[in-house]
Amino acid sequence: QVQLVESGGGLVQPGGSLRLSCAASGSIFSIHTMGWYRQAPGKQRELVATITSSGAANYADDAKGRFTISRDNAKRTVYLQMNSLKPDDTAVYYCNVDRALTAGGFFNSWGQGTQVTVSS
Repeated sequence: QVQLVESGGGLVQPGGSLRLSCAASGSIFSIHTMGWYRQAPGKQRELVATITSSGAANYADDAKGRFTISRDNAKRTVYLQMNSLKPDDTAVYYCNVDRALTAGGFFNSWGQGTQVTVSS
């Protein structure tokens, strides 16, 4: 099993910054992809950014140039630095790990979500 604990959400003014963190725990040998998704009220969950174990990053168009995803493989932690935040970025942000290899096989897991609110 893989457990994910997210932190770093909160209330920020437009143009401000936040940094989200997500730490994975469990009997994990490796994690192929870690990423962030978000879900705004009344909308479907959507991709924000993902990063592979080799550091290859993929961003949603709206995140390019404003958000930076990074990971620390030794700490099993993924980060999302969000700059120039806009009210449209308001959502619950979810951490995801894909193809996490454990003694029990491969797992895809979601965090519990952290609220990001961008408002003046």
